[in-house]
Amino acid sequence: MRGRDEGRRRPLPVWLLGLIGLAGFVAILELVPRAGLVDERFLPPFSDMLSALAAQAGTAEFWQALLETLRGWAIGLSVAMAAGVVLGILIGGIPLLRAAMTSTIEFLRPIPSVALIPLAVLLFGTDMRSTLLLVVYAAFWQVLVQVLYGVRDVDPVARETARSYRFSPLTQVRTVIWPTALPYVMTGFRLGAAVALILEITGELIIGSPGLGRQIAVAQTSGAVASMYALVIVVGLVGVVVNVIARAGERRSLRWHPSIRTEVP
Repeated sequence: MRGRDEGRRRPLPVWLLGLIGLAGFVAILELVPRAGLVDERFLPPFSDMLSALAAQAGTAEFWQALLETLRGWAIGLSVAMAAGVVLGILIGGIPLLRAAMTSTIEFLRPIPSVALIPLAVLLFGTDMRSTLLLVVYAAFWQVLVQVLYGVRDVDPVARETARSYRFSPLTQVRTVIWPTALPYVMTGFRLGAAVALILEITGELIIGSPGLGRQIAVAQTSGAVASMYALVIVVGLVGVVVNVIARAGERRSLRWHPSIRTEVP
C-alpha cells in the first residue's frame, strides 16, 4: 500500500500549469519568427517585444497614456455601475415599470457600442468624452441586466413580509432587495470591468482619444511593429490585473455568501 501511495503523483497546482502554458506561448512567439515561419516585419520575436517594452517604459509618454487609459476605464465603469444599480433596483422593484421598460431594454441592449462612434465624434470630437460614452454605454447594460435578475430573484415571502411591517422603500432595498441582488451586482461589476476596458482601448484606437489605444495606432502607422506588440502586451497585462481585482472584490464583498464560503482554495 505504501509503495502504491508513493507511486501516485500529486497533480500540479493550477498556477503552475498556467505558468507552463504561458512559457510555452512565449517560446512559440520567440521561435516562430526566428525559424522563418513568419516574417519578422509582421511578427518580431518575443525578445524584441520585451526590448521595445523596456524602451517604452522609460518614456513619460507611455506612463501618461497608461494613466489616461486607466482613468477613462475607471470613470466609465463607475458611472455605469452607479446608473445600472440605481435604475436596476428602481425598474426591477416596480412591476409596472419593468413591464413597460422590457421592450426598450431589449431593443437598446444589443446595439454595439462601436455603432455609436460617429455620434460620439460628432458630439465630443476626439476628446476623452467620446470614448467615455462608449465605455458607459457598453458596461451599463452588463450591470443593469444583472441587477434586474437579482431584484427578480428576491423571495416573494420576504418582500411581502417587509411590506406588511410597513418598511419604507429604502429599508426594503437595504434589508430585502440588496442582500439578494448583491451577488448579481458583483457579477455585473466583473463583466462590466472587462467590457469597459475593451471599449476604452477600442475607442482610443478608432477615435484617437488619449491612451494606450492611440499609442498602438501611432506605432502601427509608423512601422514600429515591436513597439506596437509591446503595447498590446501591456493592454493584456492590464486586463489580467482588472480581472484579478474584480474577482478579489467579489470574494471580499460576498464572503458571507455560500458560493464564496464553499470555494476550494
